[in-house]
Amino acid sequence: MRVLLVDDERLARAELRRLLAAHPDMEIVGEAASAADALTQIAALQPDLLLLDVQMPGGSGFDLLASLDSVPDVIFTTAFDHYALQAFEVNALDYLQKPIQPVRMAAALARAAQRRQPATGALPRPAPQKLFIKDGERCWFIGLHDIRLFESEGNYTRVYFGSQQPLMLRTLKELEEKLDPQRFFRASRRHIVNLDLVRSVAPNDAGGLDLALQDGPAVEVSRRRAAQFRTLADL
Repeated sequence: MRVLLVDDERLARAELRRLLAAHPDMEIVGEAASAADALTQIAALQPDLLLLDVQMPGGSGFDLLASLDSVPDVIFTTAFDHYALQAFEVNALDYLQKPIQPVRMAAALARAAQRRQPATGALPRPAPQKLFIKDGERCWFIGLHDIRLFESEGNYTRVYFGSQQPLMLRTLKELEEKLDPQRFFRASRRHIVNLDLVRSVAPNDAGGLDLALQDGPAVEVSRRRAAQFRTLADL
């Protein structure tokens, strides 16, 4: 597993290296001392796992994750225990408080490896694509397959999944450029829908289509885009 260490303290990174030396299946591909540096290295190195400090100058670990288009697995490492609840709310693999105990590190790495372990005789499975959303003090890791709708609100986009509807600081156009067009359909100027979570389709009086999404809300497809939708949905 390819690991990137992200911590502003040189001695802390050295300690992480020492702990990881006991795990030869973990390959350290790089180190970053800031969120900005980590952003560049993640794009270049494509790590499978981040060992990520929460509090760093110039941007927190949560800020870094919110700026990524696709998020690797994450184990938080920090000296501050009051971040623990927030870390687990975002579904991190683990939260390790410094000084990190070798047995805690081993358990966290085992969970990371298990998440990628293929079934017997199967090919190694790719990590599921995830989005990190930070809205105020709340944060979420969410798999793209669980998002039913993206809705434009100016320079923000509201994201619908489960019972949640947080805002993220991305335009709908920015998100559309990163999404799989075979799964996510631009229904209108304001909406992108997950085709896998469309429950029913009905024609409307304007010549377009009305989509009922799993757990709502309803979305109107413009007349101009209706033909494209029928082709994608094989209707």
